Amino acid sequence: MNVRAIRSIYVFEMARTARTLFQSIVSPVVSTSLYFIVFGAAIGTRIQEIEGVNYGAFIVPGLIMLMILTQSTANASFGIYFPKFTGTIFEILSAPVSFVEIVIGYVGAAATKSIILGLIILATAGLFVPLRIDHPVFMLGFLVLTAVTFSLLGFIIGIWADGFEQLQLIPLLVITPLTFLGGTFYSIDVLPPFWQTIALFNPIVYLVSGFRWSFYSIADVSVGVSLAMTFVFLALCIVTVWWIFKTGYRLKR
Repeated sequence: MNVRAIRSIYVFEMARTARTLFQSIVSPVVSTSLYFIVFGAAIGTRIQEIEGVNYGAFIVPGLIMLMILTQSTANASFGIYFPKFTGTIFEILSAPVSFVEIVIGYVGAAATKSIILGLIILATAGLFVPLRIDHPVFMLGFLVLTAVTFSLLGFIIGIWADGFEQLQLIPLLVITPLTFLGGTFYSIDVLPPFWQTIALFNPIVYLVSGFRWSFYSIADVSVGVSLAMTFVFLALCIVTVWWIFKTGYRLKR
């Protein structure tokens, strides 16, 4: 394992975050805080509690998950797309570095940024509502697992994209809508039976449900099912990345 190569990619990507601190850290935190204030103030006055949890506190795990999914995907996709765009990707591919080390460097940096953002948002939310975390180890583990999984997805999108428009296509038109419909601001138990069944086809439901369980021990679906779905998606992303480097898909041209 070429630790120096991994460290070089990781440090470079993290340094890019430091150079664009407002865009990378401050802006997502402010936008999430606005979600919290608007939804908490507008809806919280009408919905006092959901399953015994104050509505303002109830939406916190969903908001953190929303930010983790979008930022992990965006950071990883841009991180690998920019070398493709400038042509420096060929220098990386020709270096004595395996694809595993390349992926660890880029995905590790993207996941780290997202985890930092998630923890900052968690601390910020604590200023607005009283929070409790019933299963802190599970919460941290699920946070890391989700960040890594969607960073891998972002890495795949960055390689697939042929332009900045395609780079934003899946995050804006797929991930964000699925997150809003995945129980971020509500429990799917409040939906009519037919729509509850439809909601179970949304993979984000399992992520939000599992993460919310780590806070309040309440979940829309079984925690075991949430973990299983996350690991399945992680495995699919790993296999896809392996196939990309094996075939050179959109890399060797």
